[in-house]
Amino acid sequence: MRCLTAFFMPENMNNTSTDIQAIFLSGVAAVHPKQLMQQHVQVPAANRTIRISGDDYVLSEDARVWVLGAGKAAAAMAQELETILDGHFPLQGVVVTKYGHALPLQHLELMEAGHPVPDQQSVAASVRLLETARQVQPQDLVIFLLSGGASALLADVPEGSTLAEVQQLSEALLKSGADIREMNTVRKHLSRIKGGLLAKSIYPATLCTLILSDVVGDDLSVIGSGPTVADPSTFSDTLTVLRKYHLPEKIPGTLLQYIEDGVAGRITETPKPGDPALQKTHNYLAGTNRVALEAAAVKARQLGYHPLLLSDTVTGDVNAVAAELVQTAHRYTGPLPACLLAGGETTVKVTGSGLGGRNQQLALAAGIALSEHPGITFLSGGTDGSDGPTNAAGAIVDASTIKNAIKKGLDPNSFLTQNDAWHFFSKAGGLMITGPTQTNVMDLMILLITTAGAKI
Repeated sequence: MRCLTAFFMPENMNNTSTDIQAIFLSGVAAVHPKQLMQQHVQVPAANRTIRISGDDYVLSEDARVWVLGAGKAAAAMAQELETILDGHFPLQGVVVTKYGHALPLQHLELMEAGHPVPDQQSVAASVRLLETARQVQPQDLVIFLLSGGASALLADVPEGSTLAEVQQLSEALLKSGADIREMNTVRKHLSRIKGGLLAKSIYPATLCTLILSDVVGDDLSVIGSGPTVADPSTFSDTLTVLRKYHLPEKIPGTLLQYIEDGVAGRITETPKPGDPALQKTHNYLAGTNRVALEAAAVKARQLGYHPLLLSDTVTGDVNAVAAELVQTAHRYTGPLPACLLAGGETTVKVTGSGLGGRNQQLALAAGIALSEHPGITFLSGGTDGSDGPTNAAGAIVDASTIKNAIKKGLDPNSFLTQNDAWHFFSKAGGLMITGPTQTNVMDLMILLITTAGAKI
């Protein structure tokens, strides 16, 4: 895993900043593909056998091994898979990852594409994966490597629409406040590869998918829009999501018409649970937010803190989540120093014109609430190393961050209202910049409580 490349510290911040950084990075390291792939893929002594998550797959002499993949962690997963299988089985296939997340591969083709808004390379990647899937023979084994980010990295342009229209819808969804389940319901119904359709195109070959979850609750049908998982959602659900966030009037009419045609049955639905075309598909959960949190707790204990794992299913608006986390820290009555840990994925309804991401917005909201309460340090960071359309993974903040910013003439509440947390922390200090971590299991939120005075 890449080491932390830059860490812009708030002035007068105490040594807990170093500790909170180390705790975060320990959590991220635990879900790096190098560790996870070794745990989930082995080559036993038995001839022509690959063991995946404890299940043995025996290949016939004429069978080939194909590797496909998509997501922010796909390149690292593929690189480690090449190391494990090299010398045992010849590999072929293609994986797609986000720009800047590429790693050298020896046997597999690597593509980069746009995220969080898809681009022409995202369309090309979908075409390339489907072309490869059509070459697979019934006796072959396909290993699909899936992580968060795949929904944007694999994109389609429905008949009658344009890429610009698909991008317009993507941007509207990202700013609407919709959660990942809702966004991916829409994405699956504008695709030829998501919502189980990739698995359907590979059948009757055997397909094994290794998945890093970036979805609260680890619903496999939602992660990366589930290219190899039966889709319980429908075109009607898609229309419901668009109406919930008042998007029909904000998106191109061609896409709305396409969805309405699906509701009317004029476009085929995604494969549902029980579809026979998915009977030879096996999906394995390889990495989760919980794994990262437990590793972070171990590091916290090593550093002398008393860890308390609050939740790995944090969701909701960043302002509400910030208030709840700060109140939890205030109410804490256990031994000190303490480390409170939470994970999940918040949402932001973007109304301002600033620059930031959900983790920076969460850190700023929490910082404002902590401004009169020294003794608590807060970090929120994306395990993928990229928070929204910025170069930061998230931010770290305490009471001194806000007080020093005000002395510099910065108004934290104004930056919060404008969704401009990146500019706030770049001026006040506290941006956490890791570069691509090559993994993705949602976000980690960490509170260090060092003094009894932190409690109300």
